[in-house]
Amino acid sequence: MMKGDGVPEIAQSLHQFILEKRVESGFSGPVDMVCHSMGTGIARYLVEVRDGKTRLEKVRLLIGLGPPNNGSSLAEIFFDPEYGPRVLLRLGGIFVPRRFNPADDIIVRQFRPESVVMQAIKSAGLRDDISYRLILTENRDAIPEFFPAFRGKTVVFSGGTWIGTYEGDGIVPHEDSWLCGAGYDILPEDPRSLIQHSPELYCHLHLPRNPEVIRKIVEYLSVPDSQPENVCQYNARNHSPERTT
Repeated sequence: MMKGDGVPEIAQSLHQFILEKRVESGFSGPVDMVCHSMGTGIARYLVEVRDGKTRLEKVRLLIGLGPPNNGSSLAEIFFDPEYGPRVLLRLGGIFVPRRFNPADDIIVRQFRPESVVMQAIKSAGLRDDISYRLILTENRDAIPEFFPAFRGKTVVFSGGTWIGTYEGDGIVPHEDSWLCGAGYDILPEDPRSLIQHSPELYCHLHLPRNPEVIRKIVEYLSVPDSQPENVCQYNARNHSPERTT
């Protein structure tokens, strides 16, 4: 249990875990990391901030599921005096505990976009010896059941105000995830999947058990040289990524 520990401390624990597994297995080659949500930020802190210069951590592939790579819009709105209380009320018992106080949670504080931790990750930059993949989802059919707490939308700060967008997984908008140099997929690939299957499987909370997400993870672990589209910038004005190949 690491309750009360922040990103640097958890990253150090992850480092120790990898070392122990290397000793147990005798494996000294590069590893693959599959991370969900804020776990991606913790892994990136380990390999980019803590080990960015020495590169003693050998990593081949880092996959992030719904990662708040640029900080979390949700973490930020929790502290907004106007919208924060309403958002916390909606998410109480669903995504955060009831009567949750974000000021008491170090991880929430450290995932605010302008925090020291997020700025350290941003300044360190991606490692050129690691392949990065983002697996994202969105509610392209505007189905409320996708994430009922927000009527199918995801909160994002855009154009100087808080809005709801369908380009996100209910918790993390695409704008929070984009990384220049990282390949990405936006699921479902077949738009009918949201209607034919359980739409809530594509929201942030259920990404690790979503069959299509799992298939995509296995694809990249099995064929790591396959190249998805790469994104370098997010155009917040029209809510679409500027893509490069």
